Amino acid sequence: MNRITVAGAGAFGTALAVTLARVGHDVTLWARNADHAAAIARSRENAARLPGVEIPPNVTVSAETGSFPEAEAVLLSVPMQALYDFLDTHAALLGRAPLVACCKGVSLRTGTGPTAILAARCPNAPAAILTGPSFAADIARRLPTALTLACKDPEAGERLQQILSTPTLRLYRSTDTAGAELGGALKNVIAIAAGIVIGAGLGDSARAALMTRGFAEMRRFATAAGAREETLAGLSGLGDLVLTCTSEQSRNFRHGRALGSDLSSETGVTVEGVATAQAVARLAKERGIDMPITVMVARVVTGKLAVAEAVATLMTRPLKEE
Repeated sequence: MNRITVAGAGAFGTALAVTLARVGHDVTLWARNADHAAAIARSRENAARLPGVEIPPNVTVSAETGSFPEAEAVLLSVPMQALYDFLDTHAALLGRAPLVACCKGVSLRTGTGPTAILAARCPNAPAAILTGPSFAADIARRLPTALTLACKDPEAGERLQQILSTPTLRLYRSTDTAGAELGGALKNVIAIAAGIVIGAGLGDSARAALMTRGFAEMRRFATAAGAREETLAGLSGLGDLVLTCTSEQSRNFRHGRALGSDLSSETGVTVEGVATAQAVARLAKERGIDMPITVMVARVVTGKLAVAEAVATLMTRPLKEE
């Protein structure tokens, strides 16, 4: 078996650590906060992020970075907007082990996805991304889940696929990192929009239309960035879009629903689509790509546009062929 470090003791990082430990890997779950790490190690449960899930004995929980250079693979389950700073602090410790980003989004600082940041900060380590339709609780409960593992290095990607797959976590391999990461990033923006639609009481027909036109935006932006269209039609694009636009477990959907119903959103919860909407709206303008839903979401989440105005703007756009 292998030594794996999961950096980030949130719900998703904990779920990955648990499921990989169950098949015999020696896993270190790294937490940024020493008190949080000690609480998980003592109770063998991440009560704050993934309650009710027992941490196997072969998961070492620590706030120390000693496991980074010893790992055969490092899974980076840190928020997208925190990834650059994490690597800025810890890049020297990561060595040559493959780095797998487990976050979804576009950086407000760099305007890129996670694999570009990994390649820039840790050029000697193969960079990959693990993404697709999944919730941490489902993975931890051994419910069947399929994800995309994208890595430009085919050999490294195949090796990671073998290491990280389990009887209940099936990974499909790809070399299209741009398509995989943009599918996962852009669907969060559309999920916020879908939540707004439901929160505003506009109905399921409106949500279906929103998802369809949102998917068209996703493909338009991603292919302009060099992604393969078939990647967007796969797990990391369409699959993830369907899940997050229709499930109450989606943080992005819940955030949008709160906006649409004029309620306060959850505190202490990372909503990746908020920053991604702003980053992508800016990039779309610079590149001349038509992204009306994304632009409306970016304006709504920053308080620059009311929900009713956003709906009216979208519905009164010039009529055209599909």
